[in-house]
Amino acid sequence: MAKPGRISAKPLSVLLGDVFSDAYAKQGFAARELVTRWSEIAGAEIAAHAEPLKIQWPRPVEGQPQEPATLVLRVEGPMALEIQHSSDVILARVNRFFGWNAVGRLALRQAPLTRRDRRVRPRAPDAATVSKVQETLSAVEDEQLRAALARLGASIKRN
Repeated sequence: MAKPGRISAKPLSVLLGDVFSDAYAKQGFAARELVTRWSEIAGAEIAAHAEPLKIQWPRPVEGQPQEPATLVLRVEGPMALEIQHSSDVILARVNRFFGWNAVGRLALRQAPLTRRDRRVRPRAPDAATVSKVQETLSAVEDEQLRAALARLGASIKRN
């Protein structure tokens, strides 16, 4: 009896690569890496407040060199001015990523960002642990300080 062949699971990115490539191409992105690796390309400070929306390529004129594209960024409202002042840095980083002068200008669209890293709020410490720690703090006279120190101690014990 022959042994079954080795099962190899393919990464989801390989299976869906063509689907995502088509979607990104409709937005003008030659490669999806500009979107997926935006924080590495632009830097964490810029990526926290702006994200690439699309690239607008100008129509080629016969006999003329290709003009650079316009990168459209979605920017949080209050940070639009700061991002505009950083446009030279952003353009340099994007063009360094592409390896040629692909993008010549930025266009900003003020809107909430779609991809937000949701910070997980730490959960409150267990009440039983807080009361155990609070019993050891009898030397602290201030009641509010003793309660705060007990919560802190319980949180430290939990981790």
